[in-house]
Amino acid sequence: MTAHAYSEAETAALWRTLRERRDMRHFLPDPLPEGALERLVTAAHLAPSVGFMQPWRFLRITDSTLRAELHRGVEAERLATAAALPARNADFLQVKIEGIRECAELLVAVLMPEREKHLIGRRTLPEMDVASLGCAIQNMWLAARAEGIGLGWVSFFDPEAVAALLHLPPDAKPLAILCIGQVEAFYPRPMFEDAGWGKRLPLAGILFENRWPEGVGGTPTAYE
Repeated sequence: MTAHAYSEAETAALWRTLRERRDMRHFLPDPLPEGALERLVTAAHLAPSVGFMQPWRFLRITDSTLRAELHRGVEAERLATAAALPARNADFLQVKIEGIRECAELLVAVLMPEREKHLIGRRTLPEMDVASLGCAIQNMWLAARAEGIGLGWVSFFDPEAVAALLHLPPDAKPLAILCIGQVEAFYPRPMFEDAGWGKRLPLAGILFENRWPEGVGGTPTAYE
């Protein structure tokens, strides 16, 4: 602990939120508490961004037809992903990957247009706009967990099709469909871990010193 540390109780609450955050796919039909959505978007907007570019934009989907179209696109990509897997296709199809039709609120997280104007920190790493939006979504995820609200990040979609559906500017890019809502319970572990698709790596598998260790590659996945 340093002189600038939070209290032990506040620090413990932060670590609990980090440990218990989950990618949720099962939702109750109940609406969110008053003001909750605005608080979650505020949390996202407090995220760090490279060059302070703030590339995040969020579209709240309240049109039932649009929600149905988004679900159809996700379902098509789910089936295409299963067909592309080298093994365990049937197992994958048993895993629920989204709650688009059930969640109380649906947001589409979009990378803003005209991002090429922002060069600070992106001249050699232009993908830092994606990293910045990822930080915003993580902020929202943690705030949601702290308030007992479920959030699920859906990435099974064709970005060009979603961009056309939502009339996005030509250089804007949808990065996530976010399902948000109340839940009966939070999963004790990530769903894909419970389903045997992988496990959390030990620190020794992700923290190296000075140079990449000889002979160390990626970790085999459960569908290989």
